[in-house]
Amino acid sequence: MVWWEVYRNKQPNDRPCVRMKEILVKIQHNNEWIVVKMGVAEDRIFLPAPVSKEIPFRTITDVSEKKNILIITAKTDTVSVYKILSVEKVLQVLKKFILGSCNAYRLTIFFMSPAIRGGIRIKDAQWDKGSIIIVRSGIWIISAAKQVYILLNDVSALELTKRESQGKSADVIKIDHLDSGEVVSSFVLCPPANLQVLYNFLRDATKGIDMKDTGLSSVDRQVAMLVYSGMDSHTIETQLNIPSKQLDAIYDRILKLGLGEVVMVRREIQLTPRGVRYLTDAAKLQKN
Repeated sequence: MVWWEVYRNKQPNDRPCVRMKEILVKIQHNNEWIVVKMGVAEDRIFLPAPVSKEIPFRTITDVSEKKNILIITAKTDTVSVYKILSVEKVLQVLKKFILGSCNAYRLTIFFMSPAIRGGIRIKDAQWDKGSIIIVRSGIWIISAAKQVYILLNDVSALELTKRESQGKSADVIKIDHLDSGEVVSSFVLCPPANLQVLYNFLRDATKGIDMKDTGLSSVDRQVAMLVYSGMDSHTIETQLNIPSKQLDAIYDRILKLGLGEVVMVRREIQLTPRGVRYLTDAAKLQKN
C-alpha cells in the first residue's frame, strides 16, 4: 500500500487535492474478476475504469465478508453491490476505513470475543476496547487488533447477564452465535446508560431468531438436540428407536423452519445380482 495524490474536478476551476491510499484488489465486474487499483480516502473509495465508481462511505448500508471476499452494498438512487477480493491484510485496512464511516449504528464498547466456545470458557480471553457496528446483515465488533463479524442469521441467542470486569461484576450483553458450526459466546460491555439501548437495538436487528411456536413435537426437539450434540443420523435412529423414514420426515420439518441445513446426503444402496455373486465368489476364495 502506498500514498498517492489525486485531483478530481467537482466544479469549474475547482481542483481539490484528495489524499488517498492506493490498494491493489480484485473486484467482480460483469461476472468477471478484474484487478484494479482502488483509491481509499477518508470518506469514500474510488474504483477506476472499467468500473468507474465513486462510493462515499455514508452511502454504504451493508458490509459483510465471506472468506477473503468483502461485500459492500451502497444505496444512492439505486442499490449497488460490490464484491472485493484481496489478502487479509489489505481487507483489514479497507474494512477499518469503511466501518468507521458507513451508514450504521455504532457504539464504543469493551468486548470479549470469543469468550466461550462449545460451552467451555476460553482461558486466556480478555477484554478489548473497540466499537460495535450493526449493519443490515450482521454485527461487526472491531478494535485496533481484531475484527469480528457475526452474521445476523448466525446469532442463536441474546441475553443481558453478569460478567466480571476489572474485579467487579458488571452488566453485559451475551451474544451466542455460530462459528464454523460451533456455538460461540461473545460479551459486550458499555456504560449502563447505553447498555439497554444497545440490547434493544440488537434484539430488533435479530428478531428473526425468535422461535416460540414452531409446531415441533417432543421427538422432533429431541432430534434437533441430538443433531446439535454432534450425532449422525444412524446413531440418532438407534438412540430414539425410530426408522429412517421418520427421521427424514423430522429433518424435512427442521429444514422447512430454517433450523438446520443439509451438509451431506446419505445414500442407501442394495446389491445387484452381480454384487451378490461377487461376495459369494469372494467367500469361496477365502475358504480355499
